[in-house]
Amino acid sequence: MRTVPSDRPPATELVAAMVDEVSELYGRIDVPGAPTATPEDFAPPGGAFVVLCEDGVAVAGGGLKRLDQRACEIKRMYVLPAARGRGLAKQLLVALEDEARRLGYALARLDTGAHQPHAQRLYERAGYRPIGNFNANPFASFWGEKAL
Repeated sequence: MRTVPSDRPPATELVAAMVDEVSELYGRIDVPGAPTATPEDFAPPGGAFVVLCEDGVAVAGGGLKRLDQRACEIKRMYVLPAARGRGLAKQLLVALEDEARRLGYALARLDTGAHQPHAQRLYERAGYRPIGNFNANPFASFWGEKAL
C-alpha cells in the first residue's frame, strides 16, 4: 500500500477505469450535481489516494475526501478486473481506513449503488452501518458509516 498524487497516474488511470466501468451500470457518474471526487478532493492535507501494487503494477486504488474535521468519505474504490477475487477490495478498504486514521479522522463514510450488491456486502461485513443520504448521491442506494 502506498499513497500517490491524485492528479497523476496511476491514480488518474484507476479513477478513469472505475468511472468507465460504473458508468455502464448507472450512466455517467461524473456529472454536475453528483458528489465530487476530484484530484483536489483526494489531495493533502485532508485527502489521499491509496494504491495497492503487485509486481510494481497498481492493481487497486481508492481515495479519501474530507467531509469535515471528524469525517472523511471513501470514494472511487476500484480493483482491476484481472486482480479480482483475491481479497484486494477488502485490503484496499482497510488501507483507506488506516490512512483516514493517520489523517486524524474519527469517522469514515461511503456509498454504493443498487447494481453493486457485492460492494454493499463488503462494506457491511467491514462494519459500516447504514446511515441516511449524507452526500445527495443520485446513484447510491446504500450509505454507510464506520467509527475509526
